[in-house]
Amino acid sequence: MATPHAATGAPGAATSPASPTSPAAPAAVKILIAGGFGVGKTTLVGSVSEVTPLRTEEYLTRASVGVDDLSGVDQKDTTTVALDFGRITVSPELVVYLFGTPGQERFWFMWNDLVNGALGGIVIADTRRLESSFASIDFFESRGIPFVVAINCFHNTNTRTPDEIRAALDLDPQVPMLLGDVRERVFGRDLLLALVDHLMELASVAPVG
Repeated sequence: MATPHAATGAPGAATSPASPTSPAAPAAVKILIAGGFGVGKTTLVGSVSEVTPLRTEEYLTRASVGVDDLSGVDQKDTTTVALDFGRITVSPELVVYLFGTPGQERFWFMWNDLVNGALGGIVIADTRRLESSFASIDFFESRGIPFVVAINCFHNTNTRTPDEIRAALDLDPQVPMLLGDVRERVFGRDLLLALVDHLMELASVAPVG
């Protein structure tokens, strides 16, 4: 007489363990931090990053004399030669990656690679030499990449009004501009929030189709 087989799902029957579900990878957002030489890009990335930033700074040498413009930053003795990199985990579903660009003209060719995939940008300007950030503003505008402007008030040395700064930079009225100290984490947070608000506003008025 044949032995009956146990019915599927019957009490005591062996069952295969459920396959564990791998958590979904968080969405990644890339933001570019740009501006002229010595305006505070490396400092901003360091003030808001949750991890120790990746930096590619090297000491200025005699070879840079006549090449790098140290006007207004004559005490600066290092420079970013590739990029700064930082990270902010907003939630398990969202991570923001910050890429700081090199400021010297001889490294501008790298901007075209760093900007790939960027959702938006932050341009840092120093009121003592606003002209050093013109190229960064032109770069984002020519590529249609939304950005906000951070006026880095070094040791409260700003002597211009916001309207005067906006006019000097020739900013479009809808481009947000904030004044503060990039060494302060709260100012970095405010800049990122302003960029997010700007991106959402632009998305809400974008034509459909």
